[in-house]
Amino acid sequence: MQHLYLKKSLGQHFLKDENILQKIAEAIGDMRAFATVVEIGPGMGALTKHLLAQKPENFYVVELDDRWAAHLAQTFPQLRGKIIHRDFLQTDLGFLQHPTHVVGNFPYNISSQIVFRIIDYKETVTQMTGMFQKEVAQRIAANPGTKDYGVLSVLTQAYYSCRYLFDVPPGCFNPSPKVMSGVIQLQRKAEKLNCNETAFKRIVKAAFNQRRKTMRNSLRELVTDKALLTNEVFNLRPEQLSVKQFEELTNLINP
Repeated sequence: MQHLYLKKSLGQHFLKDENILQKIAEAIGDMRAFATVVEIGPGMGALTKHLLAQKPENFYVVELDDRWAAHLAQTFPQLRGKIIHRDFLQTDLGFLQHPTHVVGNFPYNISSQIVFRIIDYKETVTQMTGMFQKEVAQRIAANPGTKDYGVLSVLTQAYYSCRYLFDVPPGCFNPSPKVMSGVIQLQRKAEKLNCNETAFKRIVKAAFNQRRKTMRNSLRELVTDKALLTNEVFNLRPEQLSVKQFEELTNLINP
């Protein structure tokens, strides 16, 4: 397979370290607990072979690159009919059944968008185990009050509890990326967000759009009742607010 060069445009760095692949497979756990499991960007199938060893029933792979899609069909006959040869961000996910687990060594150039897409399907996707550029993984898992905490942290943690599992050094890949990688796991929370979700998203994005300013300055345009701006929560900067506080703030602005 060496003649199939990697495409930088697709953010391809293939994981070759068997110990790390085994650790990711163990983190994914028993796939039979899920109605559907989807692997994004399987490439040569390094992780796929570990997952197929479980003989899962509804296991799909989403691969955009023509060459790897053909390679997967040839190498793993059991995947025929289960290879979705498309960009995950453009794929119709109507085939997902509850509960779904999304897994993969995600293409780094679209990894944040993958998370936002998973949030769009939060009623179906109950778990996600994936590898990201470490910086992105840390942003998803960040706690309030830290420099990594932002829009991605709040919108993900509104629906999922997040665990940072382990680092993956550059030498575990071919070719080696210039950055450290990290594996995280999201687990859908049982409790629902108790506010208008569209307003919540709008408020979070507006707040972090000017993260150095206080909430009073960044949200002034969204607050119709200016008397509310005297509330002490508006003295805070966005990274100081927990998901719960953003939820309460949304109910304050949009009762």
